[in-house]
Amino acid sequence: MPHRLLEGLHRFRRDRFPHYREHYQQLVAEGQRPGTLFIGCCDSRVAPDLLTDSRPGELFVVRNVGNFVPPFEPDAGFHGTSAAIEYATLVLAVTDIVVCGHSHCGAIRALYEPVPHYTPHIDRWLELGREAVLAGDVDEPLLRRTEQRSVVLQLAHLLTFPMVRERVENGALAVHGWYYIIEEGRVAILDVETGEFRAEP
Repeated sequence: MPHRLLEGLHRFRRDRFPHYREHYQQLVAEGQRPGTLFIGCCDSRVAPDLLTDSRPGELFVVRNVGNFVPPFEPDAGFHGTSAAIEYATLVLAVTDIVVCGHSHCGAIRALYEPVPHYTPHIDRWLELGREAVLAGDVDEPLLRRTEQRSVVLQLAHLLTFPMVRERVENGALAVHGWYYIIEEGRVAILDVETGEFRAEP
């Protein structure tokens, strides 16, 4: 095990866990009751708990390459992200789902510049973002726009889940699109009426 990680475990046990001991015991006794499903990218620079200043038990988090959401598929495949959406919606009864994209996303760049290795799983997974691709010279502004377009696309995929759409339509669930600008430490939030991302209030 990397020594730095082992030291981190010791610091958690020594310094942080005592601060949360009663909270963890309550979570064990009563079970988790997160209010929000956070669908984010597995990029190491995106840390949902840190970004939202959340305590243990407040977020149900699923992370994958590109913060992509596969459309609902009622088949016998292995669907990790879909299983998390089902569990969060049907079992945990979350009231909010956040799809959080971010700047400088490697998955979005790979839509324009394929990974130079044999990566059949990545290639297939990237198809979930293909509709967000824009025509034109591949530069940083185009990549930023594509990252934001992908968040909108993933929200559309999310609404193909019957249990999600039903709860959204009856007002029991709200879905949100976020765009985390890593270098600025701020989040722009999708305005569904205008289709634009605006600075958080």
